[in-house]
Amino acid sequence: MTKIEPVRMDVTNPHKVKSYSPALRLWHWLNMIIISGSLITVLINSTITDDHTTSALLKTELQKSGASVTDDQARSAAHALSDSVWDVHVYFGYCLAGLLVFRLILEFFQLVDQKFIRGLKSAYKKFNVVKKEREVARHELTVKVIYSIFYVLLVIMVLTGLFLAFEDALAAYKSIRHSVKEVHSFCMYLVLGFIVVHLAGVFLAERKNSKGIVSDMINGGNEHA
Repeated sequence: MTKIEPVRMDVTNPHKVKSYSPALRLWHWLNMIIISGSLITVLINSTITDDHTTSALLKTELQKSGASVTDDQARSAAHALSDSVWDVHVYFGYCLAGLLVFRLILEFFQLVDQKFIRGLKSAYKKFNVVKKEREVARHELTVKVIYSIFYVLLVIMVLTGLFLAFEDALAAYKSIRHSVKEVHSFCMYLVLGFIVVHLAGVFLAERKNSKGIVSDMINGGNEHA
């Protein structure tokens, strides 16, 4: 479990706490809100507004009120309710796409010691030195690789999500819609898994050698070391 704990100290300078720019911190927390909202809409549509469950409930309640409702009518009403939730999901998807573009652009303007790619390269280089530093670098490298996978998943989710959102304009590729949807759904579960691992790692880090890592992502770190 220690391999998933985020590292608070800078791998290239073990006596210095990592610093995070205001833009990166804003992206981090907005990303958390948008992804959480997106996952919540999926949860709602797979439970509360599930077509089969909702249509049966609508039909039963309307019949109690004396209305005459057919199965098709109830199913149509339930589907409309489900679609409204999916519309919210799509809006969250647009926000996620915007945040992804923002993060890619931000990487070019970050200070050198705050660039993700630089941190990944530094951890890899440190991995090749003496044993004590190699152990620290291996830990950092593992965390960075997990984050790298997360970024790749975000790219795939955004691209597949945009494909599904604009499927009418991409009618020529309708034959692959089902496959794209399957990839999108699968990546969603992987992102959910990353969130669980990330939260567990942060929790463990706060209880061990990286206490204060959450506040660093709020106040910026470094100068508060």
